[in-house]
Amino acid sequence: MNDVSVGKGTMTGKGVYANRDFKKGEVVMEYNVIPLSEEEYDELPESEKMFTHSHWGQIYLYLEPDRYVNHADDPNTYQDLKNKRDLAKRDIHKGEAITCDAGKDDIE
Repeated sequence: MNDVSVGKGTMTGKGVYANRDFKKGEVVMEYNVIPLSEEEYDELPESEKMFTHSHWGQIYLYLEPDRYVNHADDPNTYQDLKNKRDLAKRDIHKGEAITCDAGKDDIE
């Protein structure tokens, strides 16, 4: 997705940034995820395990760029896990870091 890019950040030194302005409610990113079995998860290198999340009993490996969206207590996106995407919680300006509440497991 050309609407965002990976740059310097706090998660393994990387973060995701807006390449354009987004309006509240707009889709910011669609997830690039791979569903994993418990066995596949166990076989992952430790460096990749930090990019996994479980939702409704299914483990997913997040790929680039969404694996680098950083957590924030007051994020500018919210997760729509059913449709595997992040939506703008408020207007987001070009160049701004894309953040989410990594502790939430539901749509807002």
